[in-house]
Amino acid sequence: MHPDLQRRVQRYGWDKASDYYENSWKEQLKPAQEKLIEFAELKPGEKILETACGTGLVTQRIVEAVQPKGEILATDLSENMLKLAEERVNVNGDVRIQFKWMDAEDLDLDDQLFDVTLSGLGLMYVPDPVQSLKEKYRVLKPKGRVALAIWGERKQCGWADIFPIVDKRVETDVCPMFFQQGTGETLAYSLKNAGFSDIETERFSTVLNYPTEEMAVMAAFAGGPVALAYRKFDDEVKKQAHKEYLDSIAPYRKGEGFEIPGEFLVARAVKSE
Repeated sequence: MHPDLQRRVQRYGWDKASDYYENSWKEQLKPAQEKLIEFAELKPGEKILETACGTGLVTQRIVEAVQPKGEILATDLSENMLKLAEERVNVNGDVRIQFKWMDAEDLDLDDQLFDVTLSGLGLMYVPDPVQSLKEKYRVLKPKGRVALAIWGERKQCGWADIFPIVDKRVETDVCPMFFQQGTGETLAYSLKNAGFSDIETERFSTVLNYPTEEMAVMAAFAGGPVALAYRKFDDEVKKQAHKEYLDSIAPYRKGEGFEIPGEFLVARAVKSE
């Protein structure tokens, strides 16, 4: 897929997913977000850039960590996600915060502005992850820090069949390299190639709990990156796709719902210059 087309798919796909995102993923992503904030070691008064802020789940944690007198720029490629974040993030009066539409691979920002840049589960979606990391490097102050959270190995994520299930019904290639950065030492190499040093990574397992089939299906199809393609399905295609996905996660059934395994990878590094 051409990078410009992939960006459009991501932009409008997350616009479609925005109304379902928090109900589908808020609790499931909490372990990664908590570890991300821990890795970032945010301090009161620091100036922070967050890319792929979504509905503001990580942004709220940043607000609490940098008060008083911190500054935050929260960006995303989805205008709908940004609107929800601006509505939902509770900002302390001592923290300055802005929400802006911005491409993480081409930040419309001057050099050396921020103490820390963060991205919670966003790097998987950009066409060129190393370019996105180079942009983060560029806008950091000397000795500034980057912290990232992404999904880990495909084989450790029990929900991963959602991509081929959707792709064979509508030609999307919505996330052709979704698991690339989470494989092996790829993320560490990408950070090094972008110029970072003192690179640390941590991989850990998680469980995605969905109490009903309906919630598991909604999270996979309507609340995530395949939402735009899913909107093209007619009722019969949706029914078939739902059944195939439920069959794929059947080994993880727990009562009326599911406990689906997953893996997160978090990283931090320092701007070396």
